[in-house]
Amino acid sequence: MEGFSPALLQLALLFLIAVIGTGALYNHMLQRQITGFMDTVDEMVDRAIHGHEQLTLFDETRLSSLEHKLLRYIEINKSNEHNLAAEKDKIKELISDISHQTKTPLASILLYSQLVAETPDLSPDTRQLLQQIEAQSEKLEWLITSLIKLSRLESGMIQLQSEVRPVAATITSALSHLYTRAGNKNIIINIDCAPLTAARHDYKWTSEALFNLLENAVKYTEPGGSIRITAEGNEMFTRIEVADTGIGIPEDGLEHIFKRFYRGHNAGEYEGIGIGLFLAQKIISIQGGYITASSQPGQGSRLTIYLPQL
Repeated sequence: MEGFSPALLQLALLFLIAVIGTGALYNHMLQRQITGFMDTVDEMVDRAIHGHEQLTLFDETRLSSLEHKLLRYIEINKSNEHNLAAEKDKIKELISDISHQTKTPLASILLYSQLVAETPDLSPDTRQLLQQIEAQSEKLEWLITSLIKLSRLESGMIQLQSEVRPVAATITSALSHLYTRAGNKNIIINIDCAPLTAARHDYKWTSEALFNLLENAVKYTEPGGSIRITAEGNEMFTRIEVADTGIGIPEDGLEHIFKRFYRGHNAGEYEGIGIGLFLAQKIISIQGGYITASSQPGQGSRLTIYLPQL
């Protein structure tokens, strides 16, 4: 090339090689820093997962600043976990205290009212008052027991033991305390459940949830009505349906029936506090299932539990 000396070309070539070499070296060093940073982050996260103390050796680079911020984030989360655990322990202790401090006085009230009721020559008015005291005490005892169960579930004090088992025994257990009430109202109960129909569930607590659904069915079904329990499974869920011929649920109430203390405007003349379905929904959802409801006023209701197969 005319106008360029060989020496100048060599100098330009050497400069280009130097630039490329410097860039490659810088890129290599940057890659090492990034790799080191990722290794450090990986180790920090791994140590955080296993609850080990964190390493705190940092230099003054920008990547080390990010490492330091990550460490602070992990430490704050760990502190929050400890605080939550402490609060959870306090809640557990409080629930236990409430359970103990309320059950004993209520049991005494029930006992004394029953003893007084056995006294001869009581006036009809006095006997009626004693019956009301006993009935309201039992209602209060049931409310406190339900709230304590709910609090224990929500605070994690109770761990459900779910396993795949037939649902027929669970249904039978739920019904065992309701046959007398249903019989007193001449309500017919039909069960359609194959012996091998199974689902993954906790036997005791699922029986409790199903009892709450069935208790509502008995309560809101008029004398001479019927209740049908159907259980069947598919590849994903086992469905347990409780269908009754009761008073039904207004359309505007269907979306609220699983809320705490909710009672429909057509349920005023029936005893209840509106916590049974809320507790049932909580028990089933903890196990990975859910409950649906469909109804029309005057035509009965269908409440369906879906429990996972696996």
